[in-house]
Formats: sequence, C-alpha cells, structure tokens
Amino acid sequence: MIEIRKSEDRGRADHGWLRSYHTFSFADYHDPDNMGFGHLRVINEDRIQPGTGFGTHGHRDMEIISYVLEGESAGKGVLHSEFNHARDVTHFLQIWIEPSVTGIPPSYEQKHFDAASKRGQLRLVASPDGREGSVTIHQDALVYAALLDGADRAVRRLQPGRRAYVHVARGRLAVNGKPLEAGDALKATQTAEIVLEKGKDAEVLLFDLA
Repeated sequence: MIEIRKSEDRGRADHGWLRSYHTFSFADYHDPDNMGFGHLRVINEDRIQPGTGFGTHGHRDMEIISYVLEGESAGKGVLHSEFNHARDVTHFLQIWIEPSVTGIPPSYEQKHFDAASKRGQLRLVASPDGREGSVTIHQDALVYAALLDGADRAVRRLQPGRRAYVHVARGRLAVNGKPLEAGDALKATQTAEIVLEKGKDAEVLLFDLA
C-alpha cells in the first residue's frame, strides 16, 4: 500500500529567525492523522537565519538526527544548541525516532557523508549497530540518503512486515512510479521494494522501519 504526503499539507511555523515545516504533529501543529509513522515521530524541515539558533536544551528518550542540507549546524554534547554561526541560512532536517529502550545514558555522534557516497545509490547514514560507518541509533530502523539525477536508479528491497518512508529533501524524482517533489513524502506498507528513479537534482532520505 502506497500513500503520498504532499509538501503543502505539512504544518508550518514562522518565527522570523526560524522557518519550519512539520511532516508530523509537532509543537503547535497537531494533526491526529499524522502523529508519526511506525517509530518515526518527527521530520522537521528547518531554516535558521545567520547568527541565530535554538538555546541550549536537552532531549530525553528520543533518537534525534540532524541532517544538514545547506550551511552549517553546530552542536556538541548532549545538552546542545543548534546554532547557525555561518553567514548564510542553514537548511536542515531534524528527525526524531522513538528508541527501543529508555533511561540509558545519552550519547552524541557527528559524521560527514560526502556527496560521492550518496550519488546514484542509497548510503546508510543511521542504523542500530553503526554498520558501514553510519551513526548508531537505539531502534530497529535503517536510514538511507541518496542523490539521484538523470538515469540514476536505486532500489531498496523490504523484508516482510517492514515499512518504508521516503522524504524528498530537494529536487524531484519518481518513487515506485509516483512523481514527488521537494517536501513530498511516500509511505509504503505491505510493499516488496522501493524504487527511486527519474531524479532531477534529487536528495532523498529513505527510512526502512520495523
């Protein structure tokens, strides 16, 4: 079963220094039909103005991934601040995944995945065991990133009982034959594989979820 979530259907927030689009219910945006997908709880597309950012804060019992699309996002430690020290706008996705365990000591990782490793293929960026140089998360979830253009084609076969969520960060492409543009997403259940093709400057995140 395939379901499309269009970019314009997301929640929106404009705080001046921060413009954000919420794929799922978050903060003042509440949509009972979009509370998450499996263990995937939040995908916020954020743009932070230069010299501004979130104050120092912590998170409890949540796996949080910041995927930077443009600019820089500085943060370290577990009490952290997503702050834009660059001269240009920082554009990133903030992703929350519910962990399989709670109350464990907090941890932090920061890794760079170059464009070459994502071009024309799915590059694993987060996993429960840190395989292939990915960051480690405490959940049965695999997060892939890909850059697709022209004749590029990438396929992810899903194990029985698993589901997939595809978020188009920028550009456009077809996912299982469905045309998607930046900000659009596709939910897949009871589906054997996810096929990404016909990209035009596309950057995509694919979540393989239990």
